[in-house]
Amino acid sequence: MLNQDEIKKYNTFRYQKYDLTFQDNTIKIVYTFSIDNLCEFKPSLEIPFSNNNLNEDYLHTLAFNIGMIEAISYWKSTCAPNFIIECGSLDSQQQAFFKKIFYYGLGEFFYVNHLHPSYSNFLQFICPSTSSKPSIDYNGVGDMIAIGGGKDSCVTLSLIKGTPFIINPKKVMLDCAYAAGYEDHDIIKIKRTIDHNLLDLNSKGYLNGHTPFSAMVAFVSYLTAYLNNKKNIVLSNESSANEANVKGTKVNHQYSKSFEFENDFNNYQKEYLGNIINYFSLLRPLTEYQIGMLFSKYPQYHQIFKSCNVGSKSEPWCWCGKCAKCLFVFSLLSPFLYPKKLVTIFGQDLFNDQKLLPLFKELLGYENVKPFDCVGTFEEINYAIYQTINKLDKSNLPILLKYYYENYYHDLSNLALENYWNNEHNLDEKYIKLVRDAINDR
Repeated sequence: MLNQDEIKKYNTFRYQKYDLTFQDNTIKIVYTFSIDNLCEFKPSLEIPFSNNNLNEDYLHTLAFNIGMIEAISYWKSTCAPNFIIECGSLDSQQQAFFKKIFYYGLGEFFYVNHLHPSYSNFLQFICPSTSSKPSIDYNGVGDMIAIGGGKDSCVTLSLIKGTPFIINPKKVMLDCAYAAGYEDHDIIKIKRTIDHNLLDLNSKGYLNGHTPFSAMVAFVSYLTAYLNNKKNIVLSNESSANEANVKGTKVNHQYSKSFEFENDFNNYQKEYLGNIINYFSLLRPLTEYQIGMLFSKYPQYHQIFKSCNVGSKSEPWCWCGKCAKCLFVFSLLSPFLYPKKLVTIFGQDLFNDQKLLPLFKELLGYENVKPFDCVGTFEEINYAIYQTINKLDKSNLPILLKYYYENYYHDLSNLALENYWNNEHNLDEKYIKLVRDAINDR
């Protein structure tokens, strides 16, 4: 990494413009960002559309707002304290909204890079302090379902019917949609490109790390829903996403999947995006444990789904069997599918890998930091392991389960996570009944 003093000299970031064009029922947006005296970036989005009654001014409102989130990936290279907006304006409430996303959405990034920014002065937006609050006629219908290729979105695909949408589709994501009964023409495929200048800066040692991708999904999905005349954006974020990774802090790998962000975004869209589309997570009332329980009932996805971020860099996407995400998913599904079916999915028995013990302890909450990945709560993992051990011969447990049994095992039956219900959600009665029925039908 470069010397911090060297990076600090690049103290001005510019959101210069966005160019919006139409071609063959596709809208393309090219953003122009720059860091003074360093380089320029031109990331882009391409989204198909079927709505032929589009309001051009409203499209510009949505495109501009997406740019505020897209900029995070580039701004973080130097964390320039001055963020100059040359193609739009934000009133004080909007500035506060985006500042919060930058600060908490980059919480893991700051932590890993040993940065300690002050919330009050780490960033200032320099732009006209005015806002436009659109009023628009719109009558969207139906659900638009975000697909990521993991178990959570597979559960949502099994519970409701709608229109799947995927950002930068990979075979795994498409296969999950196909397994749910959809065909190519049913799926909205969005292309998002990263400017190679960012990758070049990363290779040279400029600041790099995790960004709040789900915040990008929120804004891009809002535009996508409008472009395709949809009423509801349906996510698959669970209650577990609310738990911090670092004890005693708000450092949360899943901040932009949290209920706090979901509510912030909904308040923002009601005030500044016209309040024409509903945005919610179908699985918010549930724990990861319950989602695993439901997922175990859908064998059509078991040999298809993937969540491993390490394996996502391979072709084809695979389970690496060495990371926190692999061990988390393996552990979570173990009460329902271990050993034979789960070992078939992963190609190995992760509970028999001694090298995974440090990660195992982190997932269980016996270290100060939970792995920086989309993993469940300490309570859920302990409960899953407890339930798995109770189904096995305790005199012949695999390595990790034996360690747990000898060091941590105690009665957790009172948790009864099968029956958990989180009342902090944004579901209406139709979706509440749907999810409750699925859990009660286990």
